[in-house]
Amino acid sequence: MKLCRFIPTEIRQQTRETSPTACAGIVEDDEVAEVSGDLWGNRERTGRRFSSSQIEFLPPSTPSKIVCVGRNFAAHASELGNEVPKEPLIFLKPPSSVIAAEEPIVIPDVSKRVDFEGELAIVMGRRCRRPGNGEDIRAYIAGYTCLNDVTARDLQKSDAQWWRAKGSDTFCPFGPVLETDLDPSSTVETFVNGIRKQSGSISNWIFPPDVIIRWIARVMTLEPGDVIAMGTPDGVGPLVAGDTVEVVVTGIATLRNTVVASHD
Repeated sequence: MKLCRFIPTEIRQQTRETSPTACAGIVEDDEVAEVSGDLWGNRERTGRRFSSSQIEFLPPSTPSKIVCVGRNFAAHASELGNEVPKEPLIFLKPPSSVIAAEEPIVIPDVSKRVDFEGELAIVMGRRCRRPGNGEDIRAYIAGYTCLNDVTARDLQKSDAQWWRAKGSDTFCPFGPVLETDLDPSSTVETFVNGIRKQSGSISNWIFPPDVIIRWIARVMTLEPGDVIAMGTPDGVGPLVAGDTVEVVVTGIATLRNTVVASHD
C-alpha cells in the first residue's frame, strides 16, 4: 500500500504565504483517497478523492531527525577511497534540510561541488528504544520511500564534522510516497537529466534494516516519523544549476527535484 501526505493545489494557491494543514491519503493509481487519523495508525477514508494533478505531495513524514548510514554499499565506499566499515557508520541530517519532491535543491555559495546520493529510506511508525533480541523490527517500520542525501563533497572533505556537507538547507529531499511493503529485490537508481548515474540492489546492503535499527536504537530513541537513509550505491557525482535529478526505487516511486544556484 502506498501512503502520502499532501496539500490540495487549490488550498496551496490560496495560502501560499502560510502553512496549511497537511492531508493524508492512500495512493490508488493516479488518484489519492483522503484519510483521517494517523498516516501509519488507524485510518478512515473521508470519501474525498483527488487526482494527482490536484495535489502537491509533501514529504511523507515530519521527522524529528534523519539518521543516515554511510558506506553501506561496498562499491560506494571503494569509489571514494574508503574502507568498508566494520560497524554501521552513522551521521545525522537536520529536519531543516528536508524538502518535498519537485522542490528545488539549492547549491550553497560556500560549496563548489555538490553531489547526488540516491537512497532508499525507512520511515519509523512506532517509538523504538532498545528493542528486544526476539522482536520483529518490521513492526516498528511505517514504510519505505526515496531520499536524496545531497552532499557538498568539498565541505565533507574539509570539515571534521559533516554538518555543512550533509545538513545544508534543501539537502534532504524525500518522498513523494510511503510504501508499506518492501520488495527485497528492489533497486535504487539515480538519473540526472534523464541519464542513469547510479544503480544498486538493496540486496547488496552491508548492514540490513534489522541491524541498522537495532544499532541506532541502542543509544538513540527513534520516534514515529523519523527517517533512516540506508546508504547510496556507487556512481555518485556532481549536480549543477539547471539539472533535474531523479531518485527511483523500484516498486516505490520516483523522487524528482530540480537544482538551482543560491541567490543570497
